[in-house]
Amino acid sequence: MGPEFYDRPVVLVAQDLVGCVLAHAGTSGVIVETEAYHQSEPAAHSFGGRTERNRIIFGPPGRTYVYRSYGIHALFNVSAMRDGIGAGVLVRALEPVDGVDLMRARRGLQRELDLCSGPGKLTQALDIELKDNNQDLLAGPVTIAPRPPGWEQVELVSGPRIGITRAMDLPWRFCARGNRNVSKPWPPGLLDGAG
Repeated sequence: MGPEFYDRPVVLVAQDLVGCVLAHAGTSGVIVETEAYHQSEPAAHSFGGRTERNRIIFGPPGRTYVYRSYGIHALFNVSAMRDGIGAGVLVRALEPVDGVDLMRARRGLQRELDLCSGPGKLTQALDIELKDNNQDLLAGPVTIAPRPPGWEQVELVSGPRIGITRAMDLPWRFCARGNRNVSKPWPPGLLDGAG
């Protein structure tokens, strides 16, 4: 998945990343939840314009944007849209695939559903830190691969983004329907028809 995948409207990129595989440091997981952010709305880091901190989110597309939230958690994002547009996708949750025991050791937890069910949890589980900011997703060390077998068609549930105080009405949160690895609160309809 080269820059052309990310050089599209950020909402489409956020939707199409669900089902792809995020990998780093001997661990990987299928992306089951994302949120889109764009410079036109006040919840985006890019809303006030380009700064030294947010410059990566302005492009080029397909770069990692890792920042510290509340001085505690590293959060993982990817830059989207053409160079010069402040848009990105926050990866919020994964379904663990490879290196689950390593994830357990990093998180100090055993229950698989607790390993990557939130943006700070997944970065800890995959050992993604500020050192991984502004990296090319093709070259790594953090990579995103296309949807694997069984994930070619992903039914999405959308809803308002969470953990923000502005532009909360935009339905730019996208989750894999039926997946219990999604962060809480779950969006309405997540488990409808999923058993």
